[in-house]
Amino acid sequence: MSELPLGDGTVTFDLPDCEVDVAEPAGGEAVDPVTAAREAVEDPHGPRLSELADPDDLVCIVVTDATRATPDGVLLDALHDELGRAGIPRAQVRVLVGLGLHRPMTNAELRESLGEHADRAVNHDADEAVPVGEVDDVPIEVHPTVAHADLVVSTGMVEPHQYAGFSGGAKTAAIGAGGEPLIRHTHGPGMLSRAGVRLGRVDDNPFRAAVDRAGDVLGLDFCVNVTHGPAGILDAAAGRPRAVVEDLAASARDARSVAVDGGYDAVLAGVGAPKDANLYQTTRAFTYVTLGARNPLEEGGRVVVPAALPEGAGEGTGEQRFYERLSAASDADSLYESMREGYEPGAQRAFVVARALREHDCYVTDSTAPGIVEDCLLDARDSVPDAVEPGSRVLLVPDALNTLLT
Repeated sequence: MSELPLGDGTVTFDLPDCEVDVAEPAGGEAVDPVTAAREAVEDPHGPRLSELADPDDLVCIVVTDATRATPDGVLLDALHDELGRAGIPRAQVRVLVGLGLHRPMTNAELRESLGEHADRAVNHDADEAVPVGEVDDVPIEVHPTVAHADLVVSTGMVEPHQYAGFSGGAKTAAIGAGGEPLIRHTHGPGMLSRAGVRLGRVDDNPFRAAVDRAGDVLGLDFCVNVTHGPAGILDAAAGRPRAVVEDLAASARDARSVAVDGGYDAVLAGVGAPKDANLYQTTRAFTYVTLGARNPLEEGGRVVVPAALPEGAGEGTGEQRFYERLSAASDADSLYESMREGYEPGAQRAFVVARALREHDCYVTDSTAPGIVEDCLLDARDSVPDAVEPGSRVLLVPDALNTLLT
């Protein structure tokens, strides 16, 4: 009997006619997030936050949204304590949820994520972003709360990312609190087709470099990030954003890399909450497997992803653009070719999914939205066994979004 995540629980299944291998990374050892966050803030890369702050500063802290499993409440506690060392009261600190083009967080989600800090949190709206400078002739826009702050700080989760190599660092503020011009530039076909823009790569990655430079322009002074694995939070780092990403990406690679052979007929990719809330996020498992450093599938092989999908395709602007593109397409090849000419920010996930679909099929099982799955050029099945051909050679990846296949 095998098991994969599904929402906040799991789904079990049996594939008696298949040869099943499991890609299980080392996982690392979990740390206490409270202790790790405080130690990171007290011993950062570069000067301490309290050394950067003046008592009369207006501070903006950009935090992650519901698509990241970041312990933002814990990180905010550590940051507030450090700001207190500089004489900055909480009344001078604004908390902004970095949504990018995702949907706003609900009050209940804010309370669960931020605890006592929820009442002071505001959801970012990309339409409200104001210009603060340029990178590569691209306007850099940010939420007014960021633009008007004397000191800009962010939290973040450093985890494998299809384009940035690893998320976190300046990305929480530059993309999460940014406007459409930078999102259009970094997520457009010209950027995503460039060498170096790939899962797990930070050095010589043009996407990562553009985001980092945007962080410089908007004035991101300090960040505190964590990384996680199957065991929980594995490490924390704080200080200069580039150094924080480099530090935690190294920790993540050690914990998450798995060497695999090729020739598999199917990869069973686990996602689970919060990513399997919608199809936009769920398809990361499909593209991470097929477009990462090592594609373990044979020609014509498939990826099977159990996903709950309580939000269907997704409710934010980006998620809706993703759905509109895929649902209007007749086939992956024509969609990919048409999108190479350009697309709206947020629709990049449809472009990457179309790219992967040219070589492999994706089956989504156990969902509450099979019709939406079928609308998007994917295949819906009731269960994992229904999506796997008897006699297949199968690779089980229990935590597909946090496993680097090498």
